[in-house]
Amino acid sequence: MIDFLLDQGLPRSTVQHLQDMGLQSVHVGTLGLAAATDETILNAGRDRGAIVVTLDSDFHALLARTKASAPSVIRIRIQGLKGDGVARVIQKVLQAVEGDLLSGAAVTVTERRLALRRLPLIPAVDIEHSNDEASSD
Repeated sequence: MIDFLLDQGLPRSTVQHLQDMGLQSVHVGTLGLAAATDETILNAGRDRGAIVVTLDSDFHALLARTKASAPSVIRIRIQGLKGDGVARVIQKVLQAVEGDLLSGAAVTVTERRLALRRLPLIPAVDIEHSNDEASSD
């Protein structure tokens, strides 16, 4: 079963809304991690086999910096959502990219689109610069 770990900025009521949809989740506050660092929350998600859900862009940056292949992270970039709205967003993301989330992905959701990058996140490469170096041999 898929498990979600909800970051501190998300309403705790989201847990009940997800449960009503048949989805398992826990809020970091319930685990005593309300003041935990992003790294600690990512580690907790990895240890639980959970997908971390957050409003915070730092989680994707941390995944990139550490070249981690887990946990998957869903970053929601929609303002003013209450618990039921967050749960609906999570459900829609799960329906759209469940396989990717199970394999390891960093997902960003806005009102209009969903962007996905598979883990581990690899830094962008300047192709022109790389070609110049390759041709100078």
